[in-house]
Parts: sequence; structure tokens; C-alpha cells
Amino acid sequence: MKKFLLAMTAVAAMTASASAADLGARPYAKAPPPIAPVFSWTGFYISGGAGGGVWEADTGIVNTFTGACILCGFNQQQGGDGWFGTAAIGYDWQISPTWVFGIFGDGQWGSMKGTIQDQTALVGGRINNDANYAAGVRLGYLVAPNVLSYVNAGWSGSHWKGTTLLNTATGTPVGGVTNGFDRSGWFIGGGVENNLNFFGINAPGWFLKTEYRSAFYDTKNISELTTAGVPVGRDITFKPWVQTITTSITYRFNWGGPPVAANY
Repeated sequence: MKKFLLAMTAVAAMTASASAADLGARPYAKAPPPIAPVFSWTGFYISGGAGGGVWEADTGIVNTFTGACILCGFNQQQGGDGWFGTAAIGYDWQISPTWVFGIFGDGQWGSMKGTIQDQTALVGGRINNDANYAAGVRLGYLVAPNVLSYVNAGWSGSHWKGTTLLNTATGTPVGGVTNGFDRSGWFIGGGVENNLNFFGINAPGWFLKTEYRSAFYDTKNISELTTAGVPVGRDITFKPWVQTITTSITYRFNWGGPPVAANY
């Protein structure tokens, strides 16, 4: 019995050797190339920067108490310009390989000064748009994995400082003032945001954003007052339109995730 088992073992060993000899050498399988990281735009971000802007306003003169026009048909267009700093916070969702949707809030603080006038009394003053706020949504298209082109829109608020009224001919005070006020409205804009690696700088999570915005605000009747706060009977109607361009540095908290695995 032992001899039979030994014989069978020897036959099996020779058969396996012969079969292995009949097989050709296995071809060498080259390892797949490494996959470039694909990052998600989904997540929170904060940003800060600076910009400049201009504003224009259609103005007219009306009676403080009745609202009737005083100098009818002779409305003026006033304007101003200046600089400001800005800060923002937001959250984005990458809803497809090429589309990004987000919500955000931001503020601008600085000085964009311009002139308002009452041409019936030959008085005027310097008015200053010193703050603007916004909350809105944006929709972006990825022109490259790390470059987002987008449009945005939403609500906007603004603050305008009061002014001392001067004689428009002599520049001397006339004993009149206007109070500061707030206006709200809406905005529309757009911009481009790209990872700083795009410029050859190794800065994961850091982005550069440049944006244009156009904001339209409700009309305000600016009452002319004495220095004691008594209305003199005339209001300057003021309907502003503010345009800004900003450049900001943005930090995205989620940037730098693992590469997307390929299926073989």
C-alpha cells in the first residue's frame, strides 16, 4: 500500500511539472499610471481682500411734506467713487463634475464719496457710501478642475453717511445738514476663482478670486435739515446704483482630499 501511494505521488508530481513546463511565461503587466488628484469644491470657505467702486444716483428735489416735485423735469445724475476692504464666508456644493452651486454672505467697508445737490437753493454736500452688505447664491462652471467661472445674485444692503451742506458757489457752510441712512436692494455679478497652484505656487486650499458686482438700491428722500434737526421743507430724492470690482484671497477648508480611484 505504501508503495502504491508513493507511486501515485510521483506520478502527480511529474504531471504537475510537465503542465508547468507547457505553460508559457506570464506576460509582464505594467502598473497603471498614478491618477492625478481630483479635488471637490464642496465645503466652507472664507475670504478677504480689497477693491474699488463707483456709484451713480438719479436725484431730484421734492417737497418734504407733500412729496410734490419742486424743480420738475430737471433731475440730475450725481456720482462718486472710492476704495474699500471686503470679507466673506460661504459654502459650495459641487453638483456635477463641472458645475458648482453655493451660498454666501459678505461685506464691504471703506469710503466711496460723491456729491449731492439741491439746485433750487444752490446747496450741496459730500455723501459717503461707507458700507455695503450682501447675501446671495452663485452658480459656477469649472473651466478647469481648479478654475471656477461663476455668476451670482441676491440681496444687498448699503449705508450712507450724512453730510454738511455748503453753498455750491462759495463752498461755505449754510447751516444745513443731512442725516445718514440705509438702503436695501439687489445685486447681480460674476467672477473667476482659481487655485493659487494655477500660478505655480504650491498653496493647497488657497485661491484667488476676482469679482464684478452691480447693486441697485431703493430710492431715499434725503431731508435737508437745520443744524438743530428741523426740516427746511425740501428733500433730495436719491436712487443709487453701485458698481464694484474686488480681488480676494480665499481659503477653502476641504481642499486637498484623496485622489479619485480608477476602475480597471
